[in-house]
Amino acid sequence: MTVYVKGVVFEGVDFDDPNCWSIDAYIQRGGYAALKKIIAEGITQDAIIAELKTSSLRGRGGAGFPTGLKWSFMPRSFPGQKYLVCNSDEGEPGTFKDKDILKLNPHALIEGMIIGGYAMGITVGYNYIHGEIFEVYTRFEAALEEARRAGFLGDNILGSDFCFQLHAHHGYGAYICGEETALLESLEGKKGQPRFKPPFPASFGLYGKPTTINNTETFASVPYIVREGGQKFLELGKPNNGGTKLFSVSGHVNRPGNFEVPMGMPFAELLELAGGMRGGKKLKAVIPGGSSAPVLPGHIMMETTMDYDSIAKAGSMLGSGAVIVMDETVCMVKALRRLSYFYFEESCGQCTPCREGTGWLYRVVDRIEKGEGRMEDLDLLESVGKNIAGRTICALGDAAVMPVQGMLKHFRDEFQHHIDHKKCLVPGF
Repeated sequence: MTVYVKGVVFEGVDFDDPNCWSIDAYIQRGGYAALKKIIAEGITQDAIIAELKTSSLRGRGGAGFPTGLKWSFMPRSFPGQKYLVCNSDEGEPGTFKDKDILKLNPHALIEGMIIGGYAMGITVGYNYIHGEIFEVYTRFEAALEEARRAGFLGDNILGSDFCFQLHAHHGYGAYICGEETALLESLEGKKGQPRFKPPFPASFGLYGKPTTINNTETFASVPYIVREGGQKFLELGKPNNGGTKLFSVSGHVNRPGNFEVPMGMPFAELLELAGGMRGGKKLKAVIPGGSSAPVLPGHIMMETTMDYDSIAKAGSMLGSGAVIVMDETVCMVKALRRLSYFYFEESCGQCTPCREGTGWLYRVVDRIEKGEGRMEDLDLLESVGKNIAGRTICALGDAAVMPVQGMLKHFRDEFQHHIDHKKCLVPGF
């Protein structure tokens, strides 16, 4: 696996060193300097949040919501307990960046969460880690113990009055628990199902208390911003899309892996970093933000830059940064069948449109792929999608619909060929 570093989340990490994750290695490359600066200089909560706003750091888990604005929603004067939660439940197909952060640079996340606790007046935090990466969970627990022994975590941090406790929580492998309120339910020991909103977590979150939730990569970016300044972070990227971003590139490329690059890098350059197309094949399509993002034809992606605004303008989403590259040999009907099956299986079943509709989507696509489709099935897919999107408690219903809409918009001819000729348009299928 490749990690191309431009210098924020993986700043200075020596990937050839098996102990690069340790606190000693982290301190040697400038780790915990931001926390020391805050304590020594008495930097205010407002000043930290202002730097985050200047940085234009947007949530790296998929939604892309401005982090500084999110932190400002926390009622700092609330008299009772407040909570800080990291969403490390990385379950989106195509995404594997957070796993590498937890494995190779866990102290960046820990320092970012400590700073978050300080900025929002929170004393307790949890990191909810995906249930299928237990070895990463144990690595993070070891890093937490190192931070406690060094005085960066716990009571009276670095001799100050600031106290912050951080705990790891092992998840259960359910995709739905990546939705923030389902994660909170699971963290409380309940069935992982999304909550109605409002109330939002900032006012009614974990155990009914004000809670802020951010993604692993988001927290891991915070120490750099505090240490170097929000403006410097912003200038690494582009306006409204500050900093660097980790992209998990997979599919038909020569060198799949995680690549940390400046926001706004042309997709063509990212593809080159990943070694180009495998076997010299032609680029056919790209899913730019994880399986729930609409697919884009290759020629559109080659003219697009890797940032929230550009990809949205092209008709898709940056999402989690999972870039799934498909070459000319891919049957788009078969690809959609696999995606539809995933959402059908992972629906929690709480909402009728999602519980029933995801099954409809899968079964219709499945019969088209098998050569049993009817021309009216294409209208049926669009109709079912409209009856799911916007009618569920959480976004899983929308996530199931967007791959269908994207495929039908850009590759409708392949679906029609399956129906008309009972076979695939792509040679070899």
